[in-house]
Amino acid sequence: MTSEPSGLYPAPYRLVRPAFKAGPFLCASPHSGRYYPDDFKRASRLDELLLRRSEDFHVDELFQLAPDFGAPLLMAHYPRAYVDLNRAENELDPLLIRDPLPQSSAMISERVAAGLGTLARVVAIGMPIYHEPLSLAEAKARIARIHTPYHQALDALLSAAHKHHGWSVLLDCHSMPSKPLRAGESDQHGFDADIVLGDCHGASCDPRLINRAEDILHDLGYRVARNDPYAGGYCTQHHGRPDEGRHALQIPLAAPASSMPSRADKAFGHKNRIGFHFWVAGACHDTRKNRAGSNTLSGASNAGAIRPVQCG
Repeated sequence: MTSEPSGLYPAPYRLVRPAFKAGPFLCASPHSGRYYPDDFKRASRLDELLLRRSEDFHVDELFQLAPDFGAPLLMAHYPRAYVDLNRAENELDPLLIRDPLPQSSAMISERVAAGLGTLARVVAIGMPIYHEPLSLAEAKARIARIHTPYHQALDALLSAAHKHHGWSVLLDCHSMPSKPLRAGESDQHGFDADIVLGDCHGASCDPRLINRAEDILHDLGYRVARNDPYAGGYCTQHHGRPDEGRHALQIPLAAPASSMPSRADKAFGHKNRIGFHFWVAGACHDTRKNRAGSNTLSGASNAGAIRPVQCG
């Protein structure tokens, strides 16, 4: 965990661009931020270790070589417990915000009901974060300072890729428990997969992209599932518009059973880093091979050939 002098707030994200012309892929890690503001720690009833239970440990490090393959890497600076970038800006929790909420936040999603809205009420293990409720002004300030610019950056990067190549792909990178459970199931019946590819049940990504991803990962020895139990959150839903040639795929990686950073986590990271770099490299190579006469990934409005792209 990192901190800063009281009253100072760093940038909402860190962006690493390729040294050469970028391809159509963008890797983003919205839940690996670990910059905890001092005022947030003072407002929390939890210690630093418990606050970190919601982090996607090391996911930004797993993809740190993505720019070497032509994929920009966008990494959240702040933790999910402070502002969740994989939520819509209006997913506010009436049990956390003491003031009346705007009409746009009147619909309570399942995520908000669980205490995991844009500003989380609990950490991932269900423990309450705050000593007392927050003001609506504080919620709006965090969203304006962190959530809005992060998604503006995502949209700008994807728009630039789309403009140059005719299509773009967001790889929304996460971690997950090594055995996430379906609702109502006990531990011994836990879902067992190394990676879950989420395309919002076909709504956020062309099927050829997720098929190719699954093929490459299977060939690398990974156990791959689709959309169960993670089909995609706000980032995938909002930025994935395949009819416009803008594709998004959520990628949760199974973390070790330990819930805090450790040497085991680092070993897990090394294995997955190798596998995913092979995948990104393979996907970029596939796009180079496409020529006139192939079906397009650029959306219904640009039917025709896939344009040749440079991915590294």
